[in-house]
Amino acid sequence: MQFIDSVEALQALYGDPVPAALTKVAREITPAYRRWIEASRFLVIATVGPEGVDASPRGDSEPVVRIEGATTLLLPDWRGNNRIDTLRNIVRDPRVSLMFMVPGSDNVVRVIGAAQVTADDGTTALFERDGRRPRTVLVVTAAELYFQCAKALMRSRLWSSPDESAGLPTAGQFLREATPGFDGESYDSGYPAQAREKMW
Repeated sequence: MQFIDSVEALQALYGDPVPAALTKVAREITPAYRRWIEASRFLVIATVGPEGVDASPRGDSEPVVRIEGATTLLLPDWRGNNRIDTLRNIVRDPRVSLMFMVPGSDNVVRVIGAAQVTADDGTTALFERDGRRPRTVLVVTAAELYFQCAKALMRSRLWSSPDESAGLPTAGQFLREATPGFDGESYDSGYPAQAREKMW
């Protein structure tokens, strides 16, 4: 197997970008991008650090981020597994990329920029729910915004496919595979109630 090892070879293979792929890039949050981002309750955030790269899903029952000004997004870090891979990366390398999705739409909006982590009381208070706040909030400064070509979601039929999860491994089965003797069935049956208690 041969590998391509230069940008020049890639460009020769693919040719020039489609003009719209370049002109669609915005440098701040325009009204159209604001509408899209405010409709999104789910995103994937990608970061990089000394140990490598990380991509992590983030979701909410409301807009997944809060828009503050022309280039600033606030992303609360709600309760999770405390691995803090994303946060650890950001405090050492601020580069981030966000992919916003909205169920039913084959478009994806991407935001590329830099992030910082804050535990500032005034900022975490913006997201308070039932007396609970996120421990930290990511403050993302956007440098580029653009919508992604819809073909990937169209090819995968992400929103129109029937439920294809039957028979796939569960979280408990993954854990049992990693830890022989682990009671995966109890984990799976108890997880929905546990998650509801620790959602925020």
